[in-house]
Amino acid sequence: MQPLVSILIPAYNAQEWIADTLRSAIAQTWEQKEIIVVDDGSTDCTLAVARRFESDGVLVVTQYNQGAAAARNHAFRLSQGDYIQWLDADDLLAPDKIERQLVTSTEFDARRTLLSSSWAYFSYRTHCARFVPTVLWQDLSPVEWLLRKMGQGAHMQTATWLTSRAMAEAAGPFDTRLSFDDDGEYFCRVLLASEGTCFVPEAKVFYRVNTPKRLSYIGHSDKKKNSLFLSMKLHLQYLRSLEDSERVQKACLAYMQTWYPTFYPERPDIVAALQNLAAQLQGHLEEPRLSWKYFWLKPLFGWKAAKWAEMALPQLKGLCFRNWDRAMYRVEFGRADVRVRIGAP
Repeated sequence: MQPLVSILIPAYNAQEWIADTLRSAIAQTWEQKEIIVVDDGSTDCTLAVARRFESDGVLVVTQYNQGAAAARNHAFRLSQGDYIQWLDADDLLAPDKIERQLVTSTEFDARRTLLSSSWAYFSYRTHCARFVPTVLWQDLSPVEWLLRKMGQGAHMQTATWLTSRAMAEAAGPFDTRLSFDDDGEYFCRVLLASEGTCFVPEAKVFYRVNTPKRLSYIGHSDKKKNSLFLSMKLHLQYLRSLEDSERVQKACLAYMQTWYPTFYPERPDIVAALQNLAAQLQGHLEEPRLSWKYFWLKPLFGWKAAKWAEMALPQLKGLCFRNWDRAMYRVEFGRADVRVRIGAP
C-alpha cells in the first residue's frame, strides 16, 4: 500500500491565493493524500474560499489568530500521514512534485532522509518562473547543508521539503515564539534528526512573491527582528552541536554578517549582542556597506535614509514587475480580476 501524505496548509488572509494553492494540492498525482487547511483567524474571506474545497480528502478548520507556527502545529496534530508536505497558502506544487520525491525515496530509507526539490519565484504566471540552482540543490549531510546555508546565505523554500512523520516527531513542533523564520529554524531541527538530504531536481515548487506584507518580509517590524535574532542564535547552536571547527566558526560569522544590516543601526541592543557572539567565535562583524547605487546618499542624508532607499526602491521595482505580471496574467487567462471569486472551486 502507498504511504499516506499529509499536505498541511496554514492560512491567514490569503483569499486571493488559497484556491489556486488548494487546486495544486488536490491535483497531486500521488493518490494517497490528505489535505488539511488551518485558517489562523483570517479577517478576509480565506475561510469561506477554502471551505468550498472541503471533501473526504480536504479538511478545513479554523482557530483564533495565533501565528503561522501555531497553525502549522495544529495542522500536524490533525494529520495522519506517513509523510508531511508543508505548503504555504500562496505557493504552488507542480502536479507530480510529491510523486517524484516518493518514487526516488524507494532507493534508500526515506524515514531518515529529508527529501528536497527545485523551487522558483513567481508572482502570477508560473510559466515565467526561472529555476536557478543553488549550493543546496544536491544531496548533503546535515553539517554540510547547514554550512552552506549559513556560510553562503542560501536557503530552501518551505514547500520543497517532504518529511517522514518519524523525523517530524523527532524534531518537535514549530517554535511559537518565532513570528519570522519559524520554518527555517524548524527544518534545522528536522535536519538534525535526519541522516541528510536527497535532492530531487524533477520535483518543483513555485514560491509566490506578491506583497511586502508576506510573512517572509521583515521591513521595520521589531517583532520580526526579535524573532530573527532568536532564530539566528538557535541556528548557531544547531550547527556547532554537529561540529566544532574553524570552518564552522567562519560559516557562523558569515551568517551573522549577512543578517547584520537588518538590525544596524536601528537595534543597538541586537547589534551589541551579535558583536558579542562574533567575539566568542574569534571574529568581528563589519559595519554594513551600502551598494554603490545608494552609497552617495549617506553623506547627504545619513545612514538611515540611505538604508531606507536601498530597501524601498527595490520594493518599488518589484511592485512594478508584479503589476505588469498581473496584467499579463489577465490577458493570458481572460480574467477581469485575478482575485479568487467565492464560488465553486
